[in-house]
Amino acid sequence: MKQNIQRLVTLLAVAGSLGATLSACVPVIMGGAVVGTAMVASDRRTSGAQLEDEGIELRAVNRIQEALGDRAHINVTSFNRRALITGEVPTALDKQQVEQIVLKVDNVQAVVNELAVLGHSSLSTRSSDVLITGRVKASMVDAKDLFANAFKVVTERGNVYLMGRVTQRESDRATDIARSTSGVLKVVRVFEIITEEELRNLQPKPTPVETKRP
Repeated sequence: MKQNIQRLVTLLAVAGSLGATLSACVPVIMGGAVVGTAMVASDRRTSGAQLEDEGIELRAVNRIQEALGDRAHINVTSFNRRALITGEVPTALDKQQVEQIVLKVDNVQAVVNELAVLGHSSLSTRSSDVLITGRVKASMVDAKDLFANAFKVVTERGNVYLMGRVTQRESDRATDIARSTSGVLKVVRVFEIITEEELRNLQPKPTPVETKRP
């Protein structure tokens, strides 16, 4: 039952994102194609890191907008202070400029620059990317051996980027799921790999149950 609810939340998030994509064309988008509303519940980042990531995305988007205006379509997704940049820019010089802008944002520890030197992607391509992201997330929810909410999924022109603090086992499993999803052209892992022991330490400890004496 819980898994079905989680899958429904994922699909509703996809529907909402698709509606936003179809209703407006935004040159700079914050936080990737889909942000799952249930993600916070099992996020493996500290609360401080989550707030910093939100700030990184907001500041990066504003500074890129000021520098490039409508000339570029750029997504900035930050996870545990590592910023992923995707989208399209007109020139290689613009690509370098965007990377330098993001590197100078407070709290950014690393940048993964996946910008393509191309014209803006079409509305149909962006709509397809939203659907692909939804399929990948839904498949993760269906998987019995993954915590779907530990992953952030970003799709750009059919290329799927996977982010999160995960073990090597989880990384391999999520990659297999993404690769087998319809419409996916390539999978790029932007994971922070942790050990199985670190994962166990991140799991919430069970609350002791008090027994009442008669």
